[in-house]
Amino acid sequence: ADNWLVDTGDDPVQSNGLSTYGKKIIHEMNRLGMIIDLAHTSMKTMNDVLQISKAPVIFSHSSAYALCNSRRNVPDEILKTVSEKGGIVMVNFYNDYVTCKPTAKLSDVADHFDHIKKIAGYQSVGFGGDYDGVSRLPEGLEDVSFYPDLVAELLKRNWTDKDVKAALGGNFLRVFEQVEQVKSNSSGADEPIPYDQVQNECRTAYGYQNQKNSGTPLVLFPTVVTLTYLVYYTLV
Repeated sequence: ADNWLVDTGDDPVQSNGLSTYGKKIIHEMNRLGMIIDLAHTSMKTMNDVLQISKAPVIFSHSSAYALCNSRRNVPDEILKTVSEKGGIVMVNFYNDYVTCKPTAKLSDVADHFDHIKKIAGYQSVGFGGDYDGVSRLPEGLEDVSFYPDLVAELLKRNWTDKDVKAALGGNFLRVFEQVEQVKSNSSGADEPIPYDQVQNECRTAYGYQNQKNSGTPLVLFPTVVTLTYLVYYTLV
């Protein structure tokens, strides 16, 4: 699958959205009851997944593109499709994705909530935060203890208690339930991955440029854990 950097021109197009194998992965995630997260994906990938997935999807930490033209954010046409498919967009608080500037305020984040609610409905918005992954946060939203202030701001903007409760967690729980329902209605068995597709250079090394591990030692990890437990319970 292509990521958002394809849309900025920083990464070359590799799959033109989802590859053929990527499409199989989406079906398998539906079968297993896995929630599909489209944050960090390209526009073509977003559209491909929304067309293929039988279950609703989430954007776990993305904001509204109309208010901040970062490719990490979600355009209005995608917001509408997310709503039609029963998914949610969970607002990211990173200043660069809120105002497209180094600084932002709580009210700027509330603007994103308002916009997503306006385009996709209250049932399609959630709290994304991204506190563990960003370096700049809005004034008045420095940590989760300020969530009540954001809720108060939304209530001032005529959000109802029902709207706020949905955004705080109700919407996500609904998606979780619907993903499980799709799983329950799915059939089929595991499809083996061809060995040549397992042995490739694709690693989750983003942000860990100094990581030298090729991944091979991780094959031993389950065995090591099992032996550790056996030793522990033998001694105890």
